[in-house]
Amino acid sequence: MPFRFIHTADLHLDSPLRSLAMRNSDLAALIGDATRQALITIADLCIEEQVDALIIAGDLYDGDQTSMKTARFLASQMQRLHEAGIETFITRGNHDALSRITQELILPPSVTVFGGRSQAVELTHGDLALAIHGLSFAKPHAPEGLLDRYHRPVPDTVNIGIMHTSLAGAPGHDLYAPCKASDLHDWGFDYWALGHVHVRAQHTGDRMVIMPGMPQGRDINEAGEKSVTLVTVNDDRSLTMEERATSVAQFERIPVDLSSAKTWREAADLVERSMGIARDKTRSAHLIGRLALEGATPLSWQLRRDRDLLLAETEQRAERLGKTWIEKIEIATTTPISTPVGGASGDPVLELGELMRSDIIHQHGLREAVRDLVKELRDDLPPDARGFSGDDEAEFEALIDQLLSEGSEDMLARLKPDASEIS
Repeated sequence: MPFRFIHTADLHLDSPLRSLAMRNSDLAALIGDATRQALITIADLCIEEQVDALIIAGDLYDGDQTSMKTARFLASQMQRLHEAGIETFITRGNHDALSRITQELILPPSVTVFGGRSQAVELTHGDLALAIHGLSFAKPHAPEGLLDRYHRPVPDTVNIGIMHTSLAGAPGHDLYAPCKASDLHDWGFDYWALGHVHVRAQHTGDRMVIMPGMPQGRDINEAGEKSVTLVTVNDDRSLTMEERATSVAQFERIPVDLSSAKTWREAADLVERSMGIARDKTRSAHLIGRLALEGATPLSWQLRRDRDLLLAETEQRAERLGKTWIEKIEIATTTPISTPVGGASGDPVLELGELMRSDIIHQHGLREAVRDLVKELRDDLPPDARGFSGDDEAEFEALIDQLLSEGSEDMLARLKPDASEIS
């Protein structure tokens, strides 16, 4: 009789909104509830598939969580699984270590929450003998590896390990319980159920080492479809796995080439067409798009100047597509340059634009002033909100380039005479 389980991690229940762009109250409500809906989807999937266990490899919560509503919600989903005869195995992650309710929550007896000492829960399922190994770290930082604290494999048994780890490190994630994927393969467990890194990855080798990614993205930096892993331990002790989609709302970057747009309506039609293509590719119930407008178009000035009208137009068209939302519009269009034979364009705003692009924004004093303003803003924010400035000096300097370029274009758009009408 096969043993089947679902592996997930990093739910970050009731995570606060991290995008200042979500001023749409309906969109904010959708995202604010999405992590709960993802857990409901996972519980539904467990029951529908009649799995034997659910494994959660850390970060159920999102930091210093004090809401008992979150705790009661989690307990209700665990109770559903308990009543269906499904066991749950949980290791705490770095965010769970910060949670005040982690130690206080009473869960059904079918739930095993691993503590600070390595533990192996042995199970018998038909002719299969299984051991599920887990270890939780009690503090939000684990700079040293935890692998050596785990028990060695139980002989003649399918061994499944659960670990919250950054492995060798990942962009945007703190180093946590670091180890090499090759060391996990060499440990001898048949399956490693990992958590911490929010992007799905399968680390090839002699064993199965799976980072499932998070089941629900929370902002544009967690774009793409999210999923869990359904694992089957066959009677011959071989393992097979499937990826199952879980995200209720899917963030996506949507590029829009406006090079062919000569009128406002043509631009809006191109935006709608790109949104429609993205909507058709999205399997999640909701699509949350960040539009990236590109290309050389005579509308570039107008798009920047009337950004609010553009947002209203695109939101209306997104609503017609159904369950499609606009998180933000990024405008990186340029104005086609047409210089007469004499050399000067005759348009003072265009000439100022050329001067700014070729000289002013490259001046050291201006760059230093913008850099200091960004650093001051970043340093005043809490640590979790500082990611916009990049992970290294190169990314920070790229942000400064972007701000100088976009800021100059926005200023020039406001200087352009209002000579055209919105058609």
